[in-house]
Amino acid sequence: MVGHVNMMDDVLIANLPPEHLRSALRVLIAEGSSTQKPFVEHIRQKLLNPEPELVPAEVLFPRIDVLTPDCTKYQALIRCIFSSKMAQQSLPHLTHLVNSLSVARAGWMIGSELHQTLGDFAGDIVQAIQALKESNPSKTEELESQLANLHAALQQCRDYCEAYAPQSLEYPFQRSERQVADALHLFYPDRETGPKVDEQEKVTVADLDLPDEQAVETFQLGSFQVPRLFNGFWQLSSPAWGAASADSQETALVDLVRAGFTAADMADHYGDAELVYGHFRDKLPPQIKEKMFAATKWCVFGSVGQDITEEWVLGAVKERCRRIGGRVELLQFHWHDYKAKEYLGILEKLVAITKAHPELVGAIGLCNFDSAHVTEACEYLISRTGEVGLVSNQIQFSVVDSRPLQEMCEVSAKYGLQLLTYGSFCGGFLSNRWLGKPMPEMYSSNNHLTPSQRKYLEVILGWGSWKEFQDLIFTMSALADKHHVSLANVAARWVLQKPQVGAVIVGTRLGVETHDQDNLNTFTFKLDDEDMKAIDEAALGEKNERSIAVFKNLGDCGNEYRRCIESDS
Repeated sequence: MVGHVNMMDDVLIANLPPEHLRSALRVLIAEGSSTQKPFVEHIRQKLLNPEPELVPAEVLFPRIDVLTPDCTKYQALIRCIFSSKMAQQSLPHLTHLVNSLSVARAGWMIGSELHQTLGDFAGDIVQAIQALKESNPSKTEELESQLANLHAALQQCRDYCEAYAPQSLEYPFQRSERQVADALHLFYPDRETGPKVDEQEKVTVADLDLPDEQAVETFQLGSFQVPRLFNGFWQLSSPAWGAASADSQETALVDLVRAGFTAADMADHYGDAELVYGHFRDKLPPQIKEKMFAATKWCVFGSVGQDITEEWVLGAVKERCRRIGGRVELLQFHWHDYKAKEYLGILEKLVAITKAHPELVGAIGLCNFDSAHVTEACEYLISRTGEVGLVSNQIQFSVVDSRPLQEMCEVSAKYGLQLLTYGSFCGGFLSNRWLGKPMPEMYSSNNHLTPSQRKYLEVILGWGSWKEFQDLIFTMSALADKHHVSLANVAARWVLQKPQVGAVIVGTRLGVETHDQDNLNTFTFKLDDEDMKAIDEAALGEKNERSIAVFKNLGDCGNEYRRCIESDS
């Protein structure tokens, strides 16, 4: 693309610090596909001209347990390739980097900089393969060969780690190997990629027990009694939240279940979240396995391109069950374009499947539906089946995004839906860590923010100024001190005490950082009327003006994800 650039803009581009340029790009890309598509296309052209070469193994790993700038640079290049919608083109580079470990006779100590980077790279493989799945590529012999080569490289690396002398190396690619095997099975179902879980692995969590006295509040969701805090696995969609080995993730899951947090929220596009959880659940003893609650999502982001048949819908349900290794207790449905009304027929068929195939799916919910289209869906189902048939809607809800209080809570009450809320901790900003701290730069290298924190920093600044946010969390901190709990506990409790809220989804960085014991404190107290009033006045405004302003700015629940469609229409 060639176009005129204002001289002063050119000066800005040439002189702005990198973090400011990244922040400016984020603003432009958020405008919709009219800016996002040219950005990605430009990056693709730059990456392919000239086409990137494979970096020699001895350059990547010249010495034992040393992370070189060349390795870091190559990893960044690979990330750019698969993130610019060229997932298949990244496969030879992923395979080469894995093979280079054994070719260069690389070694690493647990916890070293190289070991941590290999953990991040394992997450990159998961993310790249997920991007490949979502691109729905042509099932060619070339693609099969590329995936098979990557899978073989991972298996060879496993053998290399086990045989390494004088002491075996920790194999960092268990999750990667599982994700690649899953892609091979999905694209080429007749291909054999190895056993799923053997009996020896199942023994590892056989002695797991739930607490005798349930310390976790529960609520009724369809026919299930489930905790009011769900483990949320969005963070598994990218290593940007930190990467963890399969073993450390399993340890974290065991701790969560022992604490009574038996419900998990996933999605078809959350990296390998379904595989991680399904692999874990499949290893549980029957008496524990039957108490687990798996909630995942079927998300349709574009045109389906075919007739909506029962067979097609059932196939989508079975795919979620295959990935998760058994029944899906709650399948949440997301539909991106409300103008395409096929979603109504899909919902009718999904509800019917819960009755015809309860061994596959237990209940149907919505995800990021706004009030008008919750109403449309429920009225359609009532007219067609005589009942609502839906049990929930998953939406964003926090002290700084109280849009559900405008319409959604009332609509949900009318149709008997429970709200499952995310973003209730604002990516961790609603915690003591940010009390009295200056506003972070979104892309600062000195104060690294996760993708969640960058998103919720924008939400906060859409609600008010950073100073006003500090006033809010100081108010909440005082209440936390009053009840001898954490600020995060108060943030969750406030949402849980709002109408129609069934559960708060807690983002869980499996194997990196979990807060199961602190989260249990959410159930040790309740905010009284004066507490709720104090938070309401600071968060919503004395006359609800803040809440109304956020609603007018963002639109109803979930509409921020659909603005790109409106801007391009």
